[in-house]
Amino acid sequence: MPFGYNGKILHVDLSRSQWEVEEPGEVFYRTYVGGSSLASYYLLKMLTPGTDPLSEENVLVFACSVLTGAPLSGFSRFTVAAKSPLTNGFGEAEAGGYWGPELKFTGFDGVVIKGRAPKPVYLWIHDGEVEIRDAGNIWGKDNWVAQEQIRTALGDKKIRVASIGPAGEQMVLFANVQNELEHFNGRSGMGAVMGSKNLKALAVRGTRKMTFSDPEKVKEISRWHNRRIKTHPPNVGLSKVGTSGLVKVLNDIGILPTRNFRDGVFEGVDKISADAYHKTIFHARGTCYACSVKCKRRVSLDDEQYPLDKRFGGPEYETLATLGSLLKIDNLPAIARGNQICNLMGLDTISTGCVIAFAMECFEEGILTTRDTGGRSLNFGDADAMLWLVGEIACTKGLGRILSKGVKQAAEHIGKGSENFAFHIKGSELPAHDGRGKTGMGLGYALSATGGDHIETPHDTAFSKSIVNLRPLGILEPVNPLLIDYDKIRYFALGQKAWGINNCYGICNFCSVPIHAMTFSRLVEAVEAITGWDTSLFEIMKVSERSNVMARVFNHREGFGAKQDRVIRRWHEKMPGGPLKGQRIDPEEFQTAIDLYYELSGWDKDGKPTNGKLVDLNLEWLIE
Repeated sequence: MPFGYNGKILHVDLSRSQWEVEEPGEVFYRTYVGGSSLASYYLLKMLTPGTDPLSEENVLVFACSVLTGAPLSGFSRFTVAAKSPLTNGFGEAEAGGYWGPELKFTGFDGVVIKGRAPKPVYLWIHDGEVEIRDAGNIWGKDNWVAQEQIRTALGDKKIRVASIGPAGEQMVLFANVQNELEHFNGRSGMGAVMGSKNLKALAVRGTRKMTFSDPEKVKEISRWHNRRIKTHPPNVGLSKVGTSGLVKVLNDIGILPTRNFRDGVFEGVDKISADAYHKTIFHARGTCYACSVKCKRRVSLDDEQYPLDKRFGGPEYETLATLGSLLKIDNLPAIARGNQICNLMGLDTISTGCVIAFAMECFEEGILTTRDTGGRSLNFGDADAMLWLVGEIACTKGLGRILSKGVKQAAEHIGKGSENFAFHIKGSELPAHDGRGKTGMGLGYALSATGGDHIETPHDTAFSKSIVNLRPLGILEPVNPLLIDYDKIRYFALGQKAWGINNCYGICNFCSVPIHAMTFSRLVEAVEAITGWDTSLFEIMKVSERSNVMARVFNHREGFGAKQDRVIRRWHEKMPGGPLKGQRIDPEEFQTAIDLYYELSGWDKDGKPTNGKLVDLNLEWLIE
């Protein structure tokens, strides 16, 4: 009997309205574990290179891990993956909440979906049973209405629903997947893939309790972890103000993305800071399954112009920046209103803010005019213009139809030099962090299979004074966030694998190593207590590296290579002001770092993993 996992993967063919169960053995689970690693395995096995991401041939994977659902803070996350319609490469996004553990309680560790339903449907998964149910009455409805109607129809308010909004149905290329309207598989356009399959939602409810190899040890680690969360400074800050605390911190060191990534300092920062947030719109804290951090913010405001409903989620740091400073907007209620519209309609707020920033700069440069907007101005700082564009994008109307394709494809459509203001990496819009002040993170953005992704990479600033949490990896000295030297390359190469652990094992970055309350040694103990495996940090790091290499192989099959491993031109330009005035990423130094990373990783000069590296990672089945 397996511990920590069910040993069952659900396969659903929507075209044929059929499903079957695969039962892999322990070696499979120990090799791929779950999350992004498990998803990569199925995408490489089942997808033909060159597949249209919005065709029925694309494969959509919902993947928990061997740890998901264990009663430890942060052990609640799951991955949604497919070929990305936004980048035409590997696509994945993680979310927390309660949906992942609930899927595990149904008796399944993951769901692999292929085909396209002839009409809108949703999946109802409960205690080992599966139903493909008609979704005609909820197609076109926002995420809140869809969730509540599914729960009512099935007669159980405890059902967990992962759904898409109208943006996903319209196949906006950065549409997301949501659960509870405060947990999002946000990046890579996974909502658009669901929409292309006529799949509105996956509803799950299970009563099966997870069994662990050493339940008393699991309880002991959980108690230790929760005690540490109460005193560990980064976790104390998250519990107190959530991620909104990052707004002022990043602005003070000069790397808060402002005005479409030109600047690193925002003059209106105090109006969107954690202090303003908690004095004006804050309602309550939210959390995820078994988590004591409680970093989620819920907001409420009785305002005729910018009403905020406590049920529809509060903005996190990324949204405060991308709908705020990136657009030079300091109207906090309007930002929070924009966030709630995105939540209901199913839009990734990072990409949404970035495409609006692109449109505003194009308008400022005269590339877009009132003829393109139906008479409306698009000026930086105009909160109502932002809200208008959010609605246009979600409904793919007018200019919103062009912007719904993301900045890369929008620039290709608009032309006229607009590509100079379309900032993306591998086709993916950038989260709100500036690589000029985090050069290791810049490497992470360039080298990630999904493009700009702040979850895929270590952040230099967290280790500029103390490196104690990375010492088990052999990193013994703090790093300078502004340099690209041998120490930085070594730090990134090891740190990237450490960050990748969380996406494979389904652990929240805000609870796990190396920044937050968990430690490497206790993580190893947790894996052993949950699964019964005699494991090590070496094996856990290998799982992470294997996942990264599989995603890299996927992209090479789709035509990606070294030319795509780059950062945006603005990061090669000098910061115009603020504490980092004059700072830039030197392009020659950066390319040298990329080349050296390839060597360290066992990749060739085009960034393709060598056959020797594939054998090293038990991936010889990928040798061409």
